[in-house]
Amino acid sequence: MDAMVGERLAVSTQATQKFDVERFNLKKLNELEVTKQYQIELSNRFTALENLNKAWENIKENIKTSANESLGL
Repeated sequence: MDAMVGERLAVSTQATQKFDVERFNLKKLNELEVTKQYQIELSNRFTALENLNKAWENIKENIKTSANESLGL
């Protein structure tokens, strides 16, 4: 039984070693300018995502309104 557990662990370790894991240099966040830049970048991306979500809601409402007016319920 112990041999099976050891074999599983070995296979599991080999499987995780196949993937390259991206690691971010979080120590840079200790620098004020880097922290500010990161916050701005993140904020801009979420703003873009919010705008995209609003556009999708507009498209969805237009489709529903058109279907309701043309096809009825």
